Amino acid sequence: MADLHVELVAADRSIWSGEATLVIARTTSGDIGILPGHEPLLGVLETGPVTIRTTDEGGTVVAAVHGGFISFSDNKLSILAEIAELADEIDVARAERALERSRSDADAGAERRAEVRLAAAAGDR
Repeated sequence: MADLHVELVAADRSIWSGEATLVIARTTSGDIGILPGHEPLLGVLETGPVTIRTTDEGGTVVAAVHGGFISFSDNKLSILAEIAELADEIDVARAERALERSRSDADAGAERRAEVRLAAAAGDR
């Protein structure tokens, strides 16, 4: 089976590009897994982690994604995010402070973003 080419791009920069065997993302219709040969699709991304299983032995890339679009055709997957951070770029202490602040302010959107950043930093799906 052929691999799929993935481009993960945020509004302000390219986040990751490469070959993968599987990508899992959260859309408005629920979580979706994309394998090579998947049917063409266009979807709206929800705030959530994106997991990319790379073609490297045991390689996995995890990113916290906050909104955007996902498009797949001809074994090319484009993830166009409003905001995205790779797990190893996330400042965990800052995300924990943001989570506490959001809970005390009863800001559900900020709370969800902070939770996703912490989950991505921990490598959770």
